[in-house]
Amino acid sequence: MENILEQISQAILDGDQAAVSGKVKSAIENKIAPQEILKFMISAMADVGHLFEEGELFVPEMLISAHAMISGLEILKPLLAANNIQPFSKIAIGTVKGDLHDIGKNLVAMMLEGAGFQIVDLGVDVSPEKFVEAVINEKVEVIALSALLTTTMLNMGETIKLLEESGIRNQVKVIIGGAPITSNYADQIGADGFAPDASQAVMLVQKLLDFPK
Repeated sequence: MENILEQISQAILDGDQAAVSGKVKSAIENKIAPQEILKFMISAMADVGHLFEEGELFVPEMLISAHAMISGLEILKPLLAANNIQPFSKIAIGTVKGDLHDIGKNLVAMMLEGAGFQIVDLGVDVSPEKFVEAVINEKVEVIALSALLTTTMLNMGETIKLLEESGIRNQVKVIIGGAPITSNYADQIGADGFAPDASQAVMLVQKLLDFPK
């Protein structure tokens, strides 16, 4: 049994989507608990993040591993739901108003999902009002704001301002990221944190939510 789980982990590290799907199905057929499979998959994605931090993997490879992880996750989701196993927390992510760039945002979303979080992807060109609606209607615990343009990063501050005006700022953590973003800018606009890449975004969210719960 352990061997199948180790094979799933290795397939994620290799970015082998077909192997991950096949091995996850095999593990299920061998009566391995869905949550046990998920635990190994999340651990494998953590390893991917560490390898990226150490410069042994690059963004394209990390993206391929994330796709492989999610292919297995899609198979597990119905079983986890049937067993009433909930994701760790719900996170809304989007590229801010006026900005249509989504590659970085998509990678962060996949890495967070791979780490066991439930993702509400709001897409691109997301207004401050839509982020506020996500907090109210989706009950998200974190919103992740992305921007690639210096002209649109100002909308990160506008989003936080609207959260404050709506009286819900204390209900949600706000993290920001993107090419022009710095930790100083995060402090300036009152964000809870800044992540320069997808791997560190996962660690930041885990830290902010006192992970594991």
